[in-house]
Amino acid sequence: MPTRVLIADNDLEMLKLLRQHLEAEGCQVVAAAGGAAAIAALGAEEYDIVLTDLVMDDIDGLAVLAEAQRRQPTARVILMTAFASLETAIAAMRHGADDYLSKPFKMAEVSVAVRRAVEDRRLRDENRRLRDEVGRRYASSTLLGESRAMQAVFEHIDAVAASEATILLIGESGTGKELVARAIHAGGARRDRPFVAVNCAAIPDALLESELFGHERGAFTGAERKRRGLFAEAHGGTMFLDEIADMSLALQAKLLRALQEKAVRSVGANEEVRLDVRVISATNRDLATLVRDGQFREDLYYRLAVIPVRLPALRERVEDIPLLARHFLDRAAATLGKRFDGFADDALTWLGTQRWPGNVRQLENVVERAATLARTGIITAADLSTDLAPVSGPGDTQLRPTLETLEREYIGRVLAETKGDKNAAARILGVSVRTLQRMFKPPHP
Repeated sequence: MPTRVLIADNDLEMLKLLRQHLEAEGCQVVAAAGGAAAIAALGAEEYDIVLTDLVMDDIDGLAVLAEAQRRQPTARVILMTAFASLETAIAAMRHGADDYLSKPFKMAEVSVAVRRAVEDRRLRDENRRLRDEVGRRYASSTLLGESRAMQAVFEHIDAVAASEATILLIGESGTGKELVARAIHAGGARRDRPFVAVNCAAIPDALLESELFGHERGAFTGAERKRRGLFAEAHGGTMFLDEIADMSLALQAKLLRALQEKAVRSVGANEEVRLDVRVISATNRDLATLVRDGQFREDLYYRLAVIPVRLPALRERVEDIPLLARHFLDRAAATLGKRFDGFADDALTWLGTQRWPGNVRQLENVVERAATLARTGIITAADLSTDLAPVSGPGDTQLRPTLETLEREYIGRVLAETKGDKNAAARILGVSVRTLQRMFKPPHP
């Protein structure tokens, strides 16, 4: 469909020139001689772009802008101004204009501004459509991706959500394992029942059994009252066990029994309580290798991995980075009360050439930090390039370090940033202190 453009200007000669030029470019144009006529036109038809002069005799361009935002919020608004100053441009942008043109301008500049506005609207509409679709299907607006790798994940979610099978999610830290677990829960028959998540690495092993299964009063020192466990809290719903590889062998045996018997026994109790819980577990480690090394029970592994689902690393779906980055920027803008028009070309190039050892979580942190510190409405590569940004991208083909080396380097940089504070570093990395210590062990000689 042709782009529909509303032009508003008191200068009838300018109005005529703009209309002729844009119609020659294939646009459908409505010309309004002044602000009042433009506002009336906004109430009569829908437009893709509103191109309005800032200073008009009856009603000014800011009033037209405000009315366009109220009546047609998806329309892109371009202000024309004869006052070619940075202050005027900034004021226009603060009021919500998408772009501006300084008079006198060349018609080629109008064409560029209109094409840019059309592309911006297309991208925003597509992103909105994708977010709505993902939200409808997976109850999570941050589970985004158009890549083949993510489409395969979405297909897995559709396939397993309606089943009662036990699922093992496999993926590096920051790939969105909990989001996928929640999506599976939301897509199944248990969607109206509890979803309970626990990070097995974040709770000391001595307390994890009590957290999972509960305890009786007096079961151990400090147990002054009876407490229900998380399995009981999840009755009828879904239990998500993250970082399952960090669970001790002794507790693995008790978890295996709970899964086999569909019942749990709280610490200090004599009787088991039957429960109806679907279990989804997740790990960023190779459980098969841990089984061979005697660090994970084979029988539990097969019980958990009835349906394994692998989540791709961000470097395996680089084409999703612009969509994810824009989503995180929009969310940061809402939190900060700022307005952003997107990413500069150098920023998108920079984002696409990073290794992202922290995956989507790291991308979110980098974009949020850039949004916080940015001084303009366009995020540039300079805004993104910080000491905590990932090391440069796949261009170094001579020496390719292992993932373990990259992981250690990144953790080292975060620890340096936090001056050795492991708790602060763990929060930045999105892992537990225990996992951080394991990840940063010195390599074997």
